[in-house]
Amino acid sequence: MKPAGSMVLQARDLRVEVANGAAIIEDVAFELRAGEILGLVGESGSGKTTTARALFGHYERGLSLRSGEVSVAGRQLTTPESFRQARGQLISYVPQNPGTSLNPSLRIVAAIGDMLRAHPAAGTAAPGHDAVAQASAALLGRVGLPGEEEFGRRYPHQLSGGQQQRVCIAIALSCDPAVVVLDEPTTGLDVVTQDRIMRELVRLRDERGVAMLYITHDLAVVGQIASRIAVMYAGRIVEEGSAEQILSAPRHPYTRGLVASTPDHLQPRILEAMGGIAAGVGERPPGCAFAPRCRQRVDHCDTELPTLAEAAPGHSVRCFEWPSTPVLDWTSAEFPAKQDGPAGKAVLEVEHLSAGYRSRAGRHLVVRDVSFAVDEGACVALVGESGSGKTTIARAIAGLHPPSDGRILVGGQPLAGQAQRRTVDERRRIAIVFQNPAEALNPRHTVLSSVARPGRILRGLGRAEADAEARRLLTAVRLPARIAGRYPGELSGGERQRVAIARALIGQPDVLVCDEITSALDVSVQAVVLELLHELRRQLGISIVFITHDLGVVATVAERVLILESGSICEEGTVAEVLGAPHHEYTRRLLDAAPSLITTIKAWQMVR
Repeated sequence: MKPAGSMVLQARDLRVEVANGAAIIEDVAFELRAGEILGLVGESGSGKTTTARALFGHYERGLSLRSGEVSVAGRQLTTPESFRQARGQLISYVPQNPGTSLNPSLRIVAAIGDMLRAHPAAGTAAPGHDAVAQASAALLGRVGLPGEEEFGRRYPHQLSGGQQQRVCIAIALSCDPAVVVLDEPTTGLDVVTQDRIMRELVRLRDERGVAMLYITHDLAVVGQIASRIAVMYAGRIVEEGSAEQILSAPRHPYTRGLVASTPDHLQPRILEAMGGIAAGVGERPPGCAFAPRCRQRVDHCDTELPTLAEAAPGHSVRCFEWPSTPVLDWTSAEFPAKQDGPAGKAVLEVEHLSAGYRSRAGRHLVVRDVSFAVDEGACVALVGESGSGKTTIARAIAGLHPPSDGRILVGGQPLAGQAQRRTVDERRRIAIVFQNPAEALNPRHTVLSSVARPGRILRGLGRAEADAEARRLLTAVRLPARIAGRYPGELSGGERQRVAIARALIGQPDVLVCDEITSALDVSVQAVVLELLHELRRQLGISIVFITHDLGVVATVAERVLILESGSICEEGTVAEVLGAPHHEYTRRLLDAAPSLITTIKAWQMVR
């Protein structure tokens, strides 16, 4: 444990290149002190993860460090061997997806034991079985998990997503590193689980003095946990300062765009989606990389690269025109209003739906007697913790999980429980976008092929017509033309999700089921997607079932919301009724756990 305030990490002038010399990140420099959390934010492709990996001396195939220095806990890392010795011992990593990072064949105690044996304390032998068991129990207790032997003998698949993530944090802390790098550690988790993990991280910071580099696209979360924030765009840090400076008074137009794109359930407002597309590697202009998207752009922005200038003490910004950056308008907008007059025609009706699965112990119900309707052009949000039955309802609507009881109707006509028993037109009328696009897209099909194929099958389009429609939809979800010929493995998570949305839309469905589709998206892209869904509802009358754990998104996109607890609806009503004046204790618990950017900013203002 380092003394509070002592320097534990220094990164200077990092430049990582591809084989042809094009930079992925360049001129990246920052410092981290013991007990400090630095938030690293930016869109997909901005260089956040490449920066994190450079701290470990780890690069994907074809990438290399051209220049720069990394120092951890006073030790300068210059050779592959020095980086290898530092990993786990001086600096450790918590991945974004614990389900694919934990070895499925290893019990939890064995996974922790592997790390302890790989990095024994200086001058000591590798710990034995009893020492590993004792240390594992203590580590699990530090992250709020049971330290009993029974829990340690479980396999990863026997844990929830939140438990898996806390196991990864326990492994990262096992050798008492000076620095922990967390790469989107709460993406995809429900607000209650996310809040629990955030509290554990703050406790570990305060009690153990652990320094953390926290990579995220969620500004509401980073505002709660970080003391400083660095904003990346096109491989460079474009703004850095205290969390209050960055979020309350952003000076770079890109940072302002990120904050303006962040929804808030306590103060819903019209999101300001940024225009344009981030420049890819090798496509960055000679001047400011943000210039093509910037409303403050002047002539020399296209030809000259701005340096980091001091906007205020401890607050630097890479922009010629930063004094002209408009102040953020936090004026509250109304919650989506309940439509006046008679109710619209119901497009989708779910009647007394129950669904579950069979196990050796018998039938287990995940969803119990759920009923709701979605009118033409309306959006109904389903909210609840992991395991509350949201995804099971979505899959049942799409015909991917047969109900054990109840009916699903579209346009007043009942649908078969299984998709293969539905007609082509019935399948066309309901489209689903899954939470994890990496598992939903065929890795052997190009993006264009993946998007165009449903158009040929469901609408009978010719190949040329389907390809043209696919390209139009890829543009609509803010993907550049070059994406069409690539494969899913060549895309970022946010890019894959937008491909999945375009694929769902090509069939021109009446009902779009969105299962956590924004959880992996940057706030800027999320704002674009929410704006796109609004336009689809307005222009085409498409109805939406929107499953999410982000209550800020609910306040932005939906008119009605259903709160699910253990497979049953515990509260429902208009967004204003449920989020503004909740009646059920479970709803109040969700709202208390949900991060709010405006609450954080108001708290800073009260301290002044």
